[in-house]
Amino acid sequence: MSVAIYGHFGQPLLCFPTAAENFEEFERQGMIGALTELIEGGKIKVVTTDGINQDSWSNKHVSVTEAARRHQAFDNYVSNELVSAIYRDCQGRIPLAVMGASFGAYHAANTLFKHPDIFSHGYGLSGVYDISSYFGSSFDDNCYNNSPIHYLPNLVGTPRWQEVQNTNLTLICGQGPWERVHWTTDFSRFLDNIGFDHTLDLWGQDVAHDWPWWFKQMNLYLRKHFG
Repeated sequence: MSVAIYGHFGQPLLCFPTAAENFEEFERQGMIGALTELIEGGKIKVVTTDGINQDSWSNKHVSVTEAARRHQAFDNYVSNELVSAIYRDCQGRIPLAVMGASFGAYHAANTLFKHPDIFSHGYGLSGVYDISSYFGSSFDDNCYNNSPIHYLPNLVGTPRWQEVQNTNLTLICGQGPWERVHWTTDFSRFLDNIGFDHTLDLWGQDVAHDWPWWFKQMNLYLRKHFG
């Protein structure tokens, strides 16, 4: 797995790429440039990583069981090896933030919920959050443990649930071209039903599922929370 780090100081922000992309996507698409003021001003430190989708959920040549195993291995890598590298770069253990757009938003939300002892803030932009359509007739422990709509209700009332409750999740979605706004609103309603407080921010009908809008959305919330 390849990683890039942008910035010298500030809140560490781990960024997951979209469905079939890699660690270079955020720079290539212009997100790093859009966040330059926050990065150079020492407000945030951006960490981008390769994705796993092309080898896991989107891989039609492996079984669901194998896809789920690969995803769990990726989660183990993120929460152990990658997080340790971020701590070393920051010269200490501090709460991390995580974000993703499109399929990356699923990774961001799942990572926040699974590791509330590591991540304090999560941002999902124009996301998909229910991945049960990838399971087919297969559903094993690795599927369950990486499907928030399945494992979160069973955490309610447990000590782990209190840790999850202490995190800050922001779901943002436009209502314009290429957006699937119901994916975000359905997930927000699900979170409301289990008592998880979060922010839902729906932008206008001119706001598309595209990078220029994600630049604006991330600038707004990163400045609000860390700027």
